[in-house]
Amino acid sequence: MKKILVTGAAGFIGSNFVRRVLDLRPDWEILVVDALTYAGNLENLSGLKEKHGARYRFERADIRKTEDVEKVLRDEKFDGVFHFAAESHVDRSILGPLTFVETNVLGTVNLLEAVRKYQDIAGTRFLHISTDEVYGALGKDGFFTETTPLNPSSPYSASKASSDMFVLAYHRTYRLDTVITRCCNNYGPLQFPEKLIPFMIKRALYGEPLPVYGDGKNVRDWIHVDDHNDGTLLAFEKGKPGEVYNLGSRCEKNNIEIVTLIIEKLSALMREREDFRTPEIAFVKDRPGHDFRYAIDPAKAESELGFSPAVSFEDGMERTVRWYLENRGWWEKIISGEYMEFVKKLYGEKG
Repeated sequence: MKKILVTGAAGFIGSNFVRRVLDLRPDWEILVVDALTYAGNLENLSGLKEKHGARYRFERADIRKTEDVEKVLRDEKFDGVFHFAAESHVDRSILGPLTFVETNVLGTVNLLEAVRKYQDIAGTRFLHISTDEVYGALGKDGFFTETTPLNPSSPYSASKASSDMFVLAYHRTYRLDTVITRCCNNYGPLQFPEKLIPFMIKRALYGEPLPVYGDGKNVRDWIHVDDHNDGTLLAFEKGKPGEVYNLGSRCEKNNIEIVTLIIEKLSALMREREDFRTPEIAFVKDRPGHDFRYAIDPAKAESELGFSPAVSFEDGMERTVRWYLENRGWWEKIISGEYMEFVKKLYGEKG
């Protein structure tokens, strides 16, 4: 039985990962640690204990706190660490960059240092989940490869670029078995409502205008969360120590295309609802340092790992919009503050 530590798994990507991997790898035992900040939701992990028993455990821990991290890694030996925990919203990083430094940089170094001190360096693989935003902006042509120089534009991407460099440095200096994946924009179920797709769905259902930065022509590469997590699993099992793998699905869409598609999907699904009105798009002032285009070349992951995304964008968006319609209570509790009140009651002052 392999013993795996997963950080930040009460969030969007991590919770989808844990659910998927517990089904795909019956010989894995997973310990999830999460600080349960605003984007960490215990409901994302509901039912796992009942379904998987002792193969799944949860412990509340904050990677920013050395004592929390050391306690987890000092007490048990792990075959692998999947590091999903991160502050990840660009707009929030512009408003408050220090939180991103504390979590994404200091938190990552705390984990690396604890692995170095308490784990078998040769036998514990450290899989670090990063982002294509560390590369900065592309023009109308070209693609990010693993050798593209890092050129972050926002405090968020700067913090992720810094954490990437620490992961690589711990491999080179201490010979930790590290692998980095850099993914494009994820979408799918359980994504916190501040992100583009669930944010627009929520606004549309409330009859509010859909705000789009600038002219809406900024381009992003999109991948379904299941495809991303399958790539992450492949990188853990087949990746070479000290390597970086870009995970993308060759699916470039500009923001106005995404918003228009959401309107189309919702209108089709809600056609019999008399209270639904087709929302209006409202173009708003562009945000500072807004990169024009991201596009990943996943050729290295395809050739070395056998990575091959399976979910088409059309099908993935259909499933995603349906999920948010069918799980309205999940996101309404979050935005109403009800969930944070629940956490305070459950964990006292730490909530």
